[in-house]
Amino acid sequence: MEFFCGLDVSMDETAICVVDDTGKVQLEVSVVTDPDAIAAALKPFRGRLRRLGHEAGALSPWLHPELVKRGLSAVCLETQHVRSALSAQRNKTDKADALGIAHIMRTGWFRQAHIKSESSYRLRLLLTQRRTLKHKVLDIENTIRHSLKVFGIKVGGISRGAFDKAVRDAVAHDALTSELMDAMLTARATLWKQYCRLHELVVRFVAGHELCRRFLQIPGVGPVTALSVMTAIDDPSRFRRSRDVAAYFGLTSRRRQSGTSIDVQGRISKAGDPDVRRALYEAASALLTRFKRKDKVKTWGMNIAKRACHRKAVVAVARKLAVIMHAMWVDGTVYVGDPAAGEQGVAASATLKDRKLLGAHR
Repeated sequence: MEFFCGLDVSMDETAICVVDDTGKVQLEVSVVTDPDAIAAALKPFRGRLRRLGHEAGALSPWLHPELVKRGLSAVCLETQHVRSALSAQRNKTDKADALGIAHIMRTGWFRQAHIKSESSYRLRLLLTQRRTLKHKVLDIENTIRHSLKVFGIKVGGISRGAFDKAVRDAVAHDALTSELMDAMLTARATLWKQYCRLHELVVRFVAGHELCRRFLQIPGVGPVTALSVMTAIDDPSRFRRSRDVAAYFGLTSRRRQSGTSIDVQGRISKAGDPDVRRALYEAASALLTRFKRKDKVKTWGMNIAKRACHRKAVVAVARKLAVIMHAMWVDGTVYVGDPAAGEQGVAASATLKDRKLLGAHR
């Protein structure tokens, strides 16, 4: 007889359910969310425990490797798939979720989520905190702009460097408002300084990483996009085809088909990491609008824009960039946007971009 286990993991406690190959429940218990406690609870079943499943979550990067180290055949399950499979339950409790996951492991009807390497999670943490600081700076700027509208003061489209002086000059005649704005501007300056510090770390890492530097040869792709894609893919061998990466990032269309009367191909699925999808979209937009030289991907995208619309063209180019970057990683090749330019033109363009990158973090 073989056994299958489901874990419903939360911050403090983990619900454990073990079923046999006939579906009969053998164990239902809650333990502290700790790998040793989970392993101790499953000790009577260790010899015949075929699969142990847990849903992907915030604790998965830490918990999954620890369970594997203790000899448990742990499988990290995709959240969306588990949610859909458990949606038929009348009552949602930790105990019921653990039982549902155990049955999922018994039937084998699951999709396995990839647990990235520790180095990828560290770099993604850098990107996340950089984005957080940038959003906070923008929130403070928008709050200041909105607050001054009450007094008829409109801070127009000025540069970020001139924003501080423009606000101080606008409220210099009012002592109370000037004091309030001084506090807000001081907080903004502190956040912006720390944001620049994290951005410099991103640029410095990309400048010293061979793969990211090859990604930068693609027009429109900057340090943030290159690092975001690299950390999101983590292991290129887990994708059988390069075009599967586009679907992984949610850049392919949804499809709903039923019989012969319904076959609808909708908008993109928006599955996967939204930050990577946003970075690819910005890179594609820059390629189509800012890059002035010849490029085969740009030409392809402009043709789509003529027969459809600009936004659809940007999404299509973003999808193609994801495929190209994965193929470059697997094949070890470089990007050649204009075949007529030859190897010398590609090398010259790459050298120019490297100089700009190195100068940016100095």
